[in-house]
Amino acid sequence: MTVNITDKANIENDTSRSRTNKEDSGITDFIGSQTITQANKILPGRILTADSTSSSEGKGSVDRKEALQTNVAAVVTQVLPNGNLVVEGKQEIRVNFEIRELIVAGIVRPEDIQSDNTIDSTKIAQARIAYGGRGQITDVQQPRYGQQVMDVLLPF
Repeated sequence: MTVNITDKANIENDTSRSRTNKEDSGITDFIGSQTITQANKILPGRILTADSTSSSEGKGSVDRKEALQTNVAAVVTQVLPNGNLVVEGKQEIRVNFEIRELIVAGIVRPEDIQSDNTIDSTKIAQARIAYGGRGQITDVQQPRYGQQVMDVLLPF
């Protein structure tokens, strides 16, 4: 498959999360307990006090200009009853600590396949072209595992 994609993006992500919580519940005056000294010993002023504070900050930026013109080898995964072919191809490229991934899938007519056994991506029906990546910039945007556990344990 011949893929021609022109991509230009300026992405800047700032993530900042902060949460402060305080729970305080109890009995301050239960049936005149302030006047009865024995009641003060039995009934505490506060039954439950809970405080929590959490914060997370992440920053990342991408200034990207990409013109993607590439050939991707694809395999036929299914032949439809009308003779059309379901194809899928995948390509992965690593640049420094970022991985760029290209996935192309869809349905092609055999008559659209050129004599050199290629097809332009614009002639793929129900085309699914995914171009993205993962790496250090994505990792910086995520809260650390400990913070994620605390978010689950202390949801208030």
